[in-house]
Amino acid sequence: MDRFAELKAFCTVAACGGFSPAARRLGLVTSSVARLVDALEGRLGAVLLNRSTRSVTLTDAGRTYYEEALRILERLDAADEAAADGAAGVLRVAAPVTFSTLYVAPILPALRARHPRLTLDLRLDDAPANLVDEAIDVAIRIGSLDPQSNLVARRLAAHDRVLCASPAYLATHGAPETPLALAAHDCLQFAFGEGRRTWRLQADGADAEDVEVRGVVHANNSEVLRQAALGGLGIAMLARWLVQRDLRAGTLVQVLPGYRVNPGPMDVGLYALYPASRRNSTKIRAFVDLLAEHLAQQDIDT
Repeated sequence: MDRFAELKAFCTVAACGGFSPAARRLGLVTSSVARLVDALEGRLGAVLLNRSTRSVTLTDAGRTYYEEALRILERLDAADEAAADGAAGVLRVAAPVTFSTLYVAPILPALRARHPRLTLDLRLDDAPANLVDEAIDVAIRIGSLDPQSNLVARRLAAHDRVLCASPAYLATHGAPETPLALAAHDCLQFAFGEGRRTWRLQADGADAEDVEVRGVVHANNSEVLRQAALGGLGIAMLARWLVQRDLRAGTLVQVLPGYRVNPGPMDVGLYALYPASRRNSTKIRAFVDLLAEHLAQQDIDT
């Protein structure tokens, strides 16, 4: 039996946590994936996976073997790319929905023209992806990142947030002149998982202020909040890259422009994350370089 197929099947089962999802990712039937893993265990004379009706987990031997097998597969991918003399194969990218609509989708024609042998598999979700478990090559992340030795985090742009509202809303309700005045306004809030209901504002040289806000619209998608702000429903805290065209056109007006704003830590950015073992990957570099180039052309602060 093909030893490469065994390795790939085993690593995919371990990453997906089950045979059925691994089979879907590999484009095989579940029984074929099971046979490949069984053959690998039989050849090694070791049990690599704990199987139950609900989950599949790695044994101690399986965990050690998995780490080595991943390195082998990564080196093989690198060898394939080097032999292909350019970006080729499948590149799996995880990215937020609205950001991808505005900034990833427009680069697809150029990516195709420059790298015709590259296939892009986009996984769009505002929730962070697990690069290992979901077999993601590169993830676009927004926020503040803790350094991780196994990941490369390339900063693509700033993630400056602004408070903004429509001229109609401000004409009716007035513009707040201090952070505390936000408590009297309808504030359009991103529905964070932890249920945060405060905004953090900071003037130059001053301590940050946490202000409790309220409003009639909560959403887990920033484009929905942008549309609500344009419709005059309240004040929104949104990324500058999302509303910069609206601010320039005057359809949205910045509120409290003398303050930096964020729902949490102030040090946030827009990053491309990928495994440290893939830092020399031609296809990852091709995608990330083109995206960074496009963001610079769009006057996104880097």
